[in-house]
Amino acid sequence: MKYVETTLAVINCIGAPICKYLGYHRNINDHVRNFNRIKDELNCKMEDIELQLKAELLHPLGKIPKKGVQNWLDKAKAMIVEAQGVENKVCNGRYLCRARNGKLVEEKTREMQTFLDKAPNASETLVIDGPSAGLPLPTSELVGGKAVREEIWQCLMQEEVSMIGVWGMGGVGKTTIMKHIHNDLLKEVRFDKVIWITISKEFNVIKLQDNIASVLNSKEGLAGVEDKVKRAAILSEMLKKTGKYVLILDDVWDKFSLEEVGIPELSSSNGCKMVLTTRSKQVCNRMGCKDIPVALLSEEEALILFLNKVGPNIVHSETLMPTLRLVVNECARLPLMVVVVAGTLKGEDDPRTWKIALKELKDRIGMVEGAEAEVIERLKFSFDHLKDEKVKRCFLYCALYPEDCEIKKDELINVGWMRDS
Repeated sequence: MKYVETTLAVINCIGAPICKYLGYHRNINDHVRNFNRIKDELNCKMEDIELQLKAELLHPLGKIPKKGVQNWLDKAKAMIVEAQGVENKVCNGRYLCRARNGKLVEEKTREMQTFLDKAPNASETLVIDGPSAGLPLPTSELVGGKAVREEIWQCLMQEEVSMIGVWGMGGVGKTTIMKHIHNDLLKEVRFDKVIWITISKEFNVIKLQDNIASVLNSKEGLAGVEDKVKRAAILSEMLKKTGKYVLILDDVWDKFSLEEVGIPELSSSNGCKMVLTTRSKQVCNRMGCKDIPVALLSEEEALILFLNKVGPNIVHSETLMPTLRLVVNECARLPLMVVVVAGTLKGEDDPRTWKIALKELKDRIGMVEGAEAEVIERLKFSFDHLKDEKVKRCFLYCALYPEDCEIKKDELINVGWMRDS
C-alpha cells in the first residue's frame, strides 16, 4: 500500500506537466494562429497611433509626443521585431521541438496581448505642448566658423556678457552661424525664450516692437497703441514677464536705442542676453556689445564646401579640378558665394564651360571696386547663368518688393508666368 501511494504521488506530480507538454505539442497550430492574430493587431494599433501622432504634431506646431505614448511606440516596435524572431524560429523548428515552440508562442502571445491592452487611448490627444523657448529655424550645413560658434556660445553661457555683436562682411555666414546657435539654445534649460528677429536696412521701431510681441504671442497687447513711449512700456513689461531670454537681431545696420524699443536693460542680474549680427564692427562698439568677428573660410574649407555643392560627377573629374580650384578662389572664401557659384556650375562637365565661367568671373570682379560690389557681381553672374527665363522673371519681380516684404507665392507665379499664357 505504501508503494502504491508513493507511485500515485509521483504520477500526480509529473502528470500535470506532461499533459501541458502534450497540449503544446498537439495544439501548436492553434497557438500559432492566435499568435499571428495578436501580432497583426499590435502592428495595426502601432501604425494607427503613429499616424494619429504625426497628424497631431503638425497642427499646431510646437507639440511633442507624450512620454508614455513615445515609450509605448518604442516598445511596440521592439516587441514586433521579437515576435518576428519567434515566428521564424517556429517555422524552421524540428518536429521534436513542437512542444517547446508551442509554449514559446503561447507565452509570447500572452505578452503581446497584455501590452496591447495598455495601448494609448486613441480618443485622447497623444501630444503635449513642447518647450516654450521657440521653434527650430531651418538652416543649411555649417562649414567653417567652428571657433566663432564656440566663442559666441561661451559668451552666452557667461553671466558677465549680456550683449554680443557678431560682425563680418555680407555672405560670410553670420546668419547661418546664429541660426545654428538659435536651435542649440532651444535645448538649453537656462533660457525661457529664444527670440529671432530679422531687421530691415531701414530701421523701424514700430515694426521691431510688433515682431517681438508677435514672437511672445502678445501682439494684441500693442494693438491700437500708437504712442511710441507707451508701446515701449508695454513691450518692456512683456519681456520682463518672459523670464530669461535671448534676443537675436539679425542684420542690424546702425545703432538704435534699446529704451526706445522697449527692451529692458540686459544684465547678469536678470540673465537676459542680446545678440546682433551686423556688417560693421562700429555698430557693435556703438551698441556696447562684445564684438566677435566672423572670418572668411580657409582655402580648404571653401574647396570642401564647393565640392559638396557642385555634384559628384564634377568631384571625380580630374580634368576639371585645376580650373575648379581657380573658380573657388574667385569666390573669395565667402560661404554664400561658394554655394551660389557651385550651384551655377552644378553638373557642368565640359572643361570649356568652366574656363569660360572662370574668365567671366575674373572680368566681372575686375570691373568693380570694393568687397560689397564684388559680392554683387558674383550674384549677378549666378543670375545671368540661370537657364530658365521664367525663373529669371520671378527673381526680377521679387526685386520690386520692399525689403522683408511678404511675397505671396501664387501672386509671384501668376506674374512670372503670365507672358506664357
